[in-house]
Amino acid sequence: MTAIATETPARKSPFRRAALPRTLIYGGIILALSLLLAFFPTLFAPYDPGAFDYNALLKGPSLAHPFGTDSFGRDVFSRVIHAYTVNMQIAVFATIGPFIIGTLIGAWVGYAEGIVEAIFGRIVDAVVTFPFLVLVIAVVSVLGPGLGNMYFAIGVVGWVFYARLVAAEIKVQKRLDYADAGRVMGYTPTRIIFRHLLPNAITPAVVYWMTDMALAILLGSSLGYLGLGAQPPTAEWGVQIADGKNYMNTAWWISVFPGFAIVLTGLGFSLAGDGVAELLRVRR
Repeated sequence: MTAIATETPARKSPFRRAALPRTLIYGGIILALSLLLAFFPTLFAPYDPGAFDYNALLKGPSLAHPFGTDSFGRDVFSRVIHAYTVNMQIAVFATIGPFIIGTLIGAWVGYAEGIVEAIFGRIVDAVVTFPFLVLVIAVVSVLGPGLGNMYFAIGVVGWVFYARLVAAEIKVQKRLDYADAGRVMGYTPTRIIFRHLLPNAITPAVVYWMTDMALAILLGSSLGYLGLGAQPPTAEWGVQIADGKNYMNTAWWISVFPGFAIVLTGLGFSLAGDGVAELLRVRR
């Protein structure tokens, strides 16, 4: 008798099964570096970001000043590094409030429907009628410039978009069998919403939050450029770009390097958001 050779199926490596999307890896690397610079700017910045040096006004990039100096002789590289602290704070503080408030309101609206959904629909129509930036600028102009007022203005407007996402997903989830089973068992609406529906409906809001942080950095820099966000002499990318707008022909580095930091950090959040979306989509 001859033994019959049988092929055993190749076992997948646990590392292969746990492979992360490339966009999440690349975005995570950029964000990790950004957070490192935000928490420990003094380890990487060679100069005080607010120190004036009138012997080095508008000096181009060199070994002493890799990103050159501005019109006050301040080291642009040090200011860009220290601005990571402010701009990463903007990314988090400007979006965490709208994310939480919008998620809670959207969960109730999606479950209740009826008159509640009708009222919410009118609020959404009123908000989306005007450009988001125009509404934020209007609120900040009334309250006055500053980061605190900017966070409030973004929160007043931004929660609507999270609520709309969550409400739409809750409406889908509440019609599934497990939601019907909860109602049959006598669970309260609060328990059904927050213990059963919301954990399955929050994924789109989380993905949007990642992208929204990139938009918050861009918005914060725009308001800083207009004088409505962070105020000079704070090291913030929008403020730095505004400082160099009159020197683009002679000292381009004052505005270009902060602009590059905005693009790079925004790219990190966007890639991470795409990666999280792909990862959750595969797992679901």
